[in-house]
Amino acid sequence: MTDNKSEGSTSVLSLLKNFIVITPDQQARIEVADDRVYERLATDYDGFVGHKLISTFEFDKDWSNWEKHPHGDEIVVLLSGSVTLIIERDSCQQTVQLDYAGTFAVVPRDSWHTATTNTLSKLLFITPGENTQHRPV
Repeated sequence: MTDNKSEGSTSVLSLLKNFIVITPDQQARIEVADDRVYERLATDYDGFVGHKLISTFEFDKDWSNWEKHPHGDEIVVLLSGSVTLIIERDSCQQTVQLDYAGTFAVVPRDSWHTATTNTLSKLLFITPGENTQHRPV
């Protein structure tokens, strides 16, 4: 189920159950974070051209994939736990340790990145999702 309404209404929602899509004209659209959300994002938002996605994820083990976003920087904010981001750019790897709530990193446009952790951790992402790419770790 999708609730794309944002104009003229204010609701209390959870980023644990919903994503926010920022459209090119800077409107916020709400998408339920269910099993079909990425399919809807691709079809309902013109391939995500010019859009940004605000989402949260909770995990307790290393990511199984690298990803990169060719159309903009991604903001990664630690909400809880502890995470090491590994960022690969121009054949060099950099690690960024996020150890307390509120710390964040900016992952540069078109940089491969992944995350490692050994504790339950929650991250907030602001992602330019157009043409996001993945590869296995």
